[in-house]
Amino acid sequence: MVITSHVNRKENGVLDSGHSRLNELGYKQELKRDLSVLSNFAISFSIISVLTGVTTLYNNGIRFGGPVSIVYGWFIAASFTMSVGSSMAEICSSYPTSGGLYYWSAKLAGPNWAPFASWITGWFNIVGQWAGTTSVDFSLAQLIQVIILLSTGGKNGGGYKASKYLVIAFHGGILLLHASINSLPVSWLSFLGQVAAAWNIVGVFVLMILIPCVATETASAKSVFTHFNTDNGEGVDNNFHIFVVGFLMSQYTLTGFDASAHMTEETKNADTNGPKGIISSIGISIIVGFGYILGITFAVTNIPFLLDENNDAGGYAIAEIFYQAFKSRYGRGVGGIICLGVVAVSIFFCGMSCVTANSRMTYAFSRDGAMPFSSVWHKINKREVPINAVWLSVFISFCMALPSLGSIVAFNSMVSIATIGLYIAYALPILFRVTLARKSFVPGPFNLGRYGVLVGWIAVIWVAIISVLFSLPVAFPVTIETLNYTPVAVGGLFILVVSSWVFKARYWFRGPITNIDA
Repeated sequence: MVITSHVNRKENGVLDSGHSRLNELGYKQELKRDLSVLSNFAISFSIISVLTGVTTLYNNGIRFGGPVSIVYGWFIAASFTMSVGSSMAEICSSYPTSGGLYYWSAKLAGPNWAPFASWITGWFNIVGQWAGTTSVDFSLAQLIQVIILLSTGGKNGGGYKASKYLVIAFHGGILLLHASINSLPVSWLSFLGQVAAAWNIVGVFVLMILIPCVATETASAKSVFTHFNTDNGEGVDNNFHIFVVGFLMSQYTLTGFDASAHMTEETKNADTNGPKGIISSIGISIIVGFGYILGITFAVTNIPFLLDENNDAGGYAIAEIFYQAFKSRYGRGVGGIICLGVVAVSIFFCGMSCVTANSRMTYAFSRDGAMPFSSVWHKINKREVPINAVWLSVFISFCMALPSLGSIVAFNSMVSIATIGLYIAYALPILFRVTLARKSFVPGPFNLGRYGVLVGWIAVIWVAIISVLFSLPVAFPVTIETLNYTPVAVGGLFILVVSSWVFKARYWFRGPITNIDA
């Protein structure tokens, strides 16, 4: 990676380089620029949150492939995700605006394609973010359900299992807390973001050491690194297919790092610190995530038992691992419940940061007139917070969880947009950078030098591959209840976005709109 001086960058210390570059791009400084590189990193790191992603999808990993899918799938996802992140960081350095991906697409696709490129990228990005917040906060509500179950005796001890209506109520309460926190000045979010990052790092190291040490029975190193579980009970018997489905856990976890781009208008020296936030959040997540995966997987000795809905945690694998580790040694699982509390706090911080990123994307997209009632969502309050965008994001994330009351399959299909939809939004500006803008792209202070195009193509091809792989069936025979609705959800979003463009938006949407003279 190469660090150079950006065109027209001020060096006299009077004007922040990110502020200067924002003015060059045609935008006023409306949000308070108060975030350091550490704070920018902390927000993305908290959204990636390995404690969130790994914990909530660990069932999927051990069911499909077991330790092999979890351990080696992590390294595969990590390597290619770093390619995606590096390409995004390079573009972010050149265009450090809250619009992020959709603004990049507009600039890189050229004047003829800019409006359409911006439209489709923006809607995939913002819907993917809303789905991500829905997924995170609903996962926390489900974990609270399990914590209550274990705290009252477990499934086999007469424990209380909250109804689906109470889970939705938990989800709504969590979102209200997140909206309230995100209504505070950005200096508070900066502080809480750093606390969240520290909590994630410390929590991972405590759990990865504590759980296998407390457990009275642990797996061998051979089992952790070589055992491939084919007994998934879902009719999937092809080894490659099994590995791919189990690999979803890793790819789902390593997402959300575009938050560093959306926070650039509030980050000091954003043309260098925004890209650093993206790269560092991915890199540190890879390291601590592997430690967490390894520590927990050493405590896995009986996969069918962990997945059994009749165990004390009702089939929630990591909850059962924690609970049984302490119960087997001390006769009670209280310590395991406390460990679940550590994870719950981490998920709470993750959701908090998701709402932060959502609101900034909503603010920027409405600033350019792309959303219905844009003038409402673009408003900034006296604390320099896009307050209406915060509450809109929370409201939509609550509504997206309501299908769970009718069908968890329908809910899961919607949340699948959080992975594939977001990665498609990540790939589009990269695709434009390595094709239409290959010769015209002007790199910022942070760039990949001569390797930029190569890394970009690797990123684009990887997103294309996972978009296909994660659309494969996850159970046989395929029925209305077992169908993988990912292609339906993502395809449906694509049809809606393109249709709205063809029939209406192409007549009035012109892409990013500057609000000062260039």
